[in-house]
Amino acid sequence: MPQRTAPIRVLVAKPGLDGHDRGAKVIARALRDAGMEVIYTGLRQTPEMIVNAAIQEDVDCVGLSILSGAHNAIVPRITALLRERNAADILVVLGGTIPGQDAQFLKDRGVAAIFGPGTSLDAVVRFIRENAPSKSTAI
Repeated sequence: MPQRTAPIRVLVAKPGLDGHDRGAKVIARALRDAGMEVIYTGLRQTPEMIVNAAIQEDVDCVGLSILSGAHNAIVPRITALLRERNAADILVVLGGTIPGQDAQFLKDRGVAAIFGPGTSLDAVVRFIRENAPSKSTAI
């Protein structure tokens, strides 16, 4: 496996009308403390805004935090836009209050992992490290 020469770049985003971002900020800080470069988009982002930022920032991973219950509408739109923009190689992970019965639907649409309440920060960091694409590697 090629050796990564640059830090993993992660976009942390809060899509939809959800106004609670404490968890997203905790995750962003944990990823940063683990040596990743983190771009936090702030609250109330549209799928288009998230995908545009992910491509512009050349991220390896998009971490979505959703508490509003709109995940079954928002997340498939984001993954579809990533595919349309030839950015399907960007790892997509999801955190928040996601009912178990929705997990397979979301994974079938491109979500690599879903982290619910109580997931350790170490587990999130480890998953991203192990699964982020190696596009930031030496040639």
